[in-house]
Amino acid sequence: MVTIRAQGLSVRLGRHPAVNGIDLHLEPGQLVGIIGPNGAGKSTLIRAMLGLIKRESGSVLIDGVDSARLTRREIARRIAYLPQGQSLHWPLAVERLVALGRMPHLGPLSRLSLEDEALIDAALARADALHLKGRVATELSGGERARVLLARALAVGAPALIADEPLAALDPGHQIDVMDLLKAEARAGSLVVTVLHDLGMAARYCDRLVLMDRGSPVADGPPLEVLTERNLAQVYGIVARIEADGKWPLILPVGRVKS
Repeated sequence: MVTIRAQGLSVRLGRHPAVNGIDLHLEPGQLVGIIGPNGAGKSTLIRAMLGLIKRESGSVLIDGVDSARLTRREIARRIAYLPQGQSLHWPLAVERLVALGRMPHLGPLSRLSLEDEALIDAALARADALHLKGRVATELSGGERARVLLARALAVGAPALIADEPLAALDPGHQIDVMDLLKAEARAGSLVVTVLHDLGMAARYCDRLVLMDRGSPVADGPPLEVLTERNLAQVYGIVARIEADGKWPLILPVGRVKS
């Protein structure tokens, strides 16, 4: 199982301070949602935790080890990553694209084993994309492509998963399927972190939410403690109707805060 701890983490993109001294401890067995308006620093935060962009200050510990001391392969074996908005340029077969998820476990010039092939099929099945085997990835619809890319991340077999906007381009049914899958991964003991814009899905599925604004966390805790009328007005500038009774919490934006 993997733990991630950011301590005083700051990132600057050019002259712009994108993440400001964040302290964050992420533990196995949780589905953690990172939410906030566009430009809040959500994607920058997770990319900094993965060592994909340079941090200005602070540290990121993965299982107690500074990520700067780990190789990209070592990090990839521990944490599978699904970036947002990926473009496909090469006409790979779906199963070959998903096979790229096994790369952190393969040596130079290694071939896929029977176990690798089984893990690829299992990942496709979990992402509801097994029927797409044999198709050319560049010819898929946006929703199909999103599920195949999720399968690639699952094929890594890492004990942690970070997914940046995994619901983009998916219809409502497949959004539910993806959130069910992420929840199941967390229930099985994995650390799962996801960037979300759908506040209703965040409230329904996540164990914990980190609400960000202007590079800093505004609130961190159980969904209905984070998604308050005051927080949503402050961060998003919206008036929201919040129905917290029963099994399915409802977060419905109804208008802009009047100045």
